Amino acid sequence: MVSRSYSNLLDLASGDAPSFGRERKRLPRVATVAGILTDLDDENSVGSDAPSSFSQDRMIIVGNQLPLRAHRNPDGSGGWCFSWDEDSLLLQLKDGLGEDVEVIYVGSLKEEIAPSEQDDVAQTLLETFKCVPAFIPPDLFTKFYHGFCKQHLWPLFHYMLPLSPDLGGRFDRSLWQAYVSVNKIFADKVMEVISPDDDYVWVHDYHLMVLPTFLRKRFNRVKLGFFLHSPFPSSEIYRTLPVRDELLRALLNSDLIGFHTFDYARHFLSCCSRMLGLSYQSKRGYIGLGYYGRTVNIKILPVGIHIGQLQSVLNLPETESKVAELHDRFRGQTVMLGVDDMDIFKGISLKLLAMEQLLTQHPNKRGEVVLVQIANPARGRGRNVQEVQSETKAAVRRINETFGSPGYTPVVLIDSPLQFYERIAYYTIAECCLVTAVRDGMNLIPYEYIICRQGNEKLDETLGLNPSAPRKSMLVVSEFIGCSPSLSGAIRVNPWNIDAVAEAMNSALIVPEPEKQMRHEKHHRYVSTHDVAYWAHSFLQDLERACRDHVRRRCWGIGFGLGFRVIALDPNFRKLSVEHIVSAYKRTKHRAILLDYDGTMILPSSISRTPNMEAVGVLNSLCTDPKNVVFLVSGKDRETLAEWFSSCEKLGIAAEHGYFVRC
Repeated sequence: MVSRSYSNLLDLASGDAPSFGRERKRLPRVATVAGILTDLDDENSVGSDAPSSFSQDRMIIVGNQLPLRAHRNPDGSGGWCFSWDEDSLLLQLKDGLGEDVEVIYVGSLKEEIAPSEQDDVAQTLLETFKCVPAFIPPDLFTKFYHGFCKQHLWPLFHYMLPLSPDLGGRFDRSLWQAYVSVNKIFADKVMEVISPDDDYVWVHDYHLMVLPTFLRKRFNRVKLGFFLHSPFPSSEIYRTLPVRDELLRALLNSDLIGFHTFDYARHFLSCCSRMLGLSYQSKRGYIGLGYYGRTVNIKILPVGIHIGQLQSVLNLPETESKVAELHDRFRGQTVMLGVDDMDIFKGISLKLLAMEQLLTQHPNKRGEVVLVQIANPARGRGRNVQEVQSETKAAVRRINETFGSPGYTPVVLIDSPLQFYERIAYYTIAECCLVTAVRDGMNLIPYEYIICRQGNEKLDETLGLNPSAPRKSMLVVSEFIGCSPSLSGAIRVNPWNIDAVAEAMNSALIVPEPEKQMRHEKHHRYVSTHDVAYWAHSFLQDLERACRDHVRRRCWGIGFGLGFRVIALDPNFRKLSVEHIVSAYKRTKHRAILLDYDGTMILPSSISRTPNMEAVGVLNSLCTDPKNVVFLVSGKDRETLAEWFSSCEKLGIAAEHGYFVRC
């Protein structure tokens, strides 16, 4: 087997143009069906074929679920009633995009919609909420979400390897196929509303990691950003994933990839370097990853919270009443608060062990300190969740039986759903917030706690506080969560070190009041200025900057399936025409032909490194033409090259990268 470069030489020696350059069928530039790729010979392809119909900026936000709540109409008509989900991050980030940016949401619904109702629901959501629902069959959704997302990606991204069938489960190819199929459904929905020359697309989280490939395949210049809300593991963990390359290449079809922390971004760049051989550059505060002529920008910015929503809940009469109730209930006691999902990565059991250690080592804290643990329902399901629930309840029961007394319950476990205002009330009365997750993408609980501790006039009156007095708060946070680097005034702990966590809890209780106030002021200043609107606005700014040179780039799409990528070239680039080269070859009287050896004379993947007789014959044919001066340039030593090409008397050889020359 010979390389394509070698085939070109063979044709040149005979004076004929290669057959693959003749009568080539021209393909449509935009892929509209599977398997049809960009035409590599279309030098005039500079944009998408779809016409632009919008003049103002428009952002298409794509997430696993739409920011909507749905329920059946109470009038018994059987129809659906929809409303905004104010707790959804996708809805909250809209505040940072500006009033002149139109926002369209693409995602699935939590509720299952019957096929007969889907058209009416889709029309209603588009007209009323500017939402495009992706209706996923229940069986496919189960494989996609509870299968690949929750059994493979989510545990792996939280550093849990499938060492046994009980730990996440073995890789299942059918679940991966379901994941790809759902991402394809999302891509089809985006295509229904996108104006590719004008719109920006912002894809969220690990559920849709291959979506950028489907969108980039359809429109080479789509303005595409992706933000990962979970951790990204180190390369030693990530490399165990059988579809590791497919996911990396899919993400690299984005223009901007966002991460919460520098560590997550560093792990991603390390994976790209070690598995794909890519390098990155940091220039003027921006990190860029070179990928086939495109620059994939990396953004590091932790997400914030929606402060306006929290403050509106703080002002509710229900919140004031709940705060008064809790203030009376825990009068004379110091409340430490934990708010976590009931899953294996939140470290609830470790927190309880630390509380047990605190009461054991500091008997004076008994009767004074109460840990209120709010356990939200787990987002996943399976035996792991059941084990966490049973372990948590057993630990709570043991601690309360050991250290409890009449009128004193050391640990209050709340595992039933709470209204948002109730959770806000617990934040308000807690002296310290504990987050001991062993691994978490961001975790906004400390941010919410800081804002709630700032309070308002009505709550100050309820709690008997001086409205002009400085506020105070304390945080004990795991060093393995995304918000930890942003909270410089928090007490950071290794949640696996039970003794250290117990001592941190004790330190948080005995810190002098002025220091608590100083820490709170520092945290409040950061949280209030780096809210969700700031995060969204910053991401959009960087996405605009990353897509600024799309118009001037010449783009070609190559590759099949998830291996698709876009080659971006400078506008001055011109593709060499084989016909033009052959014509020029025939016209000229003096020709200098410089040839490389590896990759030109033989294939890079060839086991045998010696030239075959056919290659030597081609070189002799070129050398016997008196118009030609042929030189072979190689890094190999002169003895080897002289032996291999001893029969080519007129061949010039530059061995060892030109250090030795034979004319």
